[in-house]
Amino acid sequence: MSVRLKLLAAGRSSALLGTRFGDDRPLDAAGWHKAERAAPVLCRLAAAELRYCSPSARCRDTGEALGLRPLPQPALRDCDMGRWHGRTLGEVAADEPHAVETWLADPRSAPHGGESLLAFITRIGRWLDTRPVEDADGLLAVAEPGVVRAALIYALQAPPHSYWRIDVQPLSVTTLTGRSGRKWDLQLEA
Repeated sequence: MSVRLKLLAAGRSSALLGTRFGDDRPLDAAGWHKAERAAPVLCRLAAAELRYCSPSARCRDTGEALGLRPLPQPALRDCDMGRWHGRTLGEVAADEPHAVETWLADPRSAPHGGESLLAFITRIGRWLDTRPVEDADGLLAVAEPGVVRAALIYALQAPPHSYWRIDVQPLSVTTLTGRSGRKWDLQLEA
């Protein structure tokens, strides 16, 4: 038996304010527009019997814009960035350059007081491994790009530092297929 999980990256929130740690802004007008324009192509995702989402506003908004009605899953929340929450990487690097260096170099470190990269990947992996084994009609998760990256690292058993080398675009779909024994395969669609 295998399970097929489609991971849909959330639409973009306002780019004018820059990417921030723990960004929980809703989709802006442009994000809604892009999601609605993508709906004819992505509507096939509504066939998934079980539909989940990260609890962030933009993941819930993306699901709503596409008519998916996903169930928020606390385990699918983005990485806990502690005291860096709400700040940009540039802001943090200007104030704490050594802490940023440590965080980027060591996946076990959490100089921000939140969750380490390794703990984040492990949490997402635990969620993956608890999905139902028998899945005739598919699973879907609308998730933050960081969650999709963590799922890929876990599924492919890649080194944690590979996380920084994966670029997940808004509204992109990634498919993971789990097999008996909880091995995961990446399936790319044309």
